[in-house]
Amino acid sequence: MERSCLAVILAAGESTRMKSNMSKVLHKVANRPMIAHVMEAVGRADVASAAVVVGRDAEKVIRAATIPGIEVESYLQTERLGTGHAVLAAREAIARGYDDILVAYGDVPLITEAPLIAARQGLAAGNDVVVIGFHTDRPTGYGRLIVDDGELLAIREEKDATESERAINWCNSGLMAINGRKALDLLGRIGNNNAKGEYYLTDLVEIVRSLGGHAIAVDAPEQETMGCNNRAELAVVERLWQERRRHELMLSGVTMIAPETVFLSYDTKIGRDAIIEPNVVFGPGVSIEGAAVIHSFSHIEGAEVMAEAEVGPYARLRPGARLAEHSKVGNFCEVKKADIGVGAKVNHLTYIGDSIVGAGSNIGAGTITCNYDGVNKHETRIGERVFVGSNTALVAPVSIGDDALIASGSVITADVPADALAFGRARQEIKPGRAKLIRARNMAIKAAKQPKG
Repeated sequence: MERSCLAVILAAGESTRMKSNMSKVLHKVANRPMIAHVMEAVGRADVASAAVVVGRDAEKVIRAATIPGIEVESYLQTERLGTGHAVLAAREAIARGYDDILVAYGDVPLITEAPLIAARQGLAAGNDVVVIGFHTDRPTGYGRLIVDDGELLAIREEKDATESERAINWCNSGLMAINGRKALDLLGRIGNNNAKGEYYLTDLVEIVRSLGGHAIAVDAPEQETMGCNNRAELAVVERLWQERRRHELMLSGVTMIAPETVFLSYDTKIGRDAIIEPNVVFGPGVSIEGAAVIHSFSHIEGAEVMAEAEVGPYARLRPGARLAEHSKVGNFCEVKKADIGVGAKVNHLTYIGDSIVGAGSNIGAGTITCNYDGVNKHETRIGERVFVGSNTALVAPVSIGDDALIASGSVITADVPADALAFGRARQEIKPGRAKLIRARNMAIKAAKQPKG
């Protein structure tokens, strides 16, 4: 849109009903603070400037609200005197003379850009106030939108509504757009002649009409306007976000066998023809390319899985893990800050950390890279087509050359050249009859411990 716009984000709530020691808007949905979801939608509505009205945890809230593409300023709300008063905390920013002012809330994380764009288009059409409403089967407690012939006449709070007005199921979400050239004048006309002595944004509709201006309402899905005031509502919002994103991914070509058991992060990327089995959890920073398979009960965070790679079941990929094409990390394996090369296999009960595993290598069951000396991390480099036998400890820093073989049960502390066979274990010895003597001794010890009589 060619019109300039300022978003005023109200985020000064005390988190009282959330029963929390941190600001409500910092609580996460899909591993992202609620306010960051709101800012993402605002940015997609072609808004480049935001004034965030803050209270507690002001610095943390601003950090969470700062996303690429939007210039963010903070304004402290020291008193709680209603939504109209809260918006005026950003008076300095509003006074710069934007075409549009969008008012949104930091605890409405399911909002998308579509209703915000519709509200801005309503201003561009010549209206002074555009209210975002929603239709619901449960309107009790919400302000009703009183509309006649396309004009929004008023927002009627339930306690003031007539019986016929209470039957209206188009309700006020609290989000709205205001003519930026008139915003300060309109906001300054809001009074506090009410039972609580507070200044309410909803009064703007009748103020605008009294001045000969126009107000309308646009519609948004009820879910998108859902606020979040307590932990139960936070869980509902999380569920709705997950359902929406899973649906989007499946329509894009991702197979989810039991989608309700898969949990995504706000930035999870999954390519076409990937298969996600039940009970998989994606933390932030995950990219899964096409035709990869993520087996059940895997946990992936900060990792990249390339095309046709395979993960799990019961695998954990930690930040910095990168699986190349056709590679495999199998059951009860953990990979951290490591590159697994093309076609390489880490199949069973293995830890690979701070490592590079070359193409075509096979890492046997029970292998670990000993990457931490108690103070610093060290790197293990495994070449191409290396075979590492089961129950091997690779003590970093160490390098294994291409085509090397590591015998099972070895502890490798020195570099192994290409094509070499390395043993790092004691030579096996056999003591005939010794097992019988040891058992007899152990049985005598046990018998001696039994109570007498």
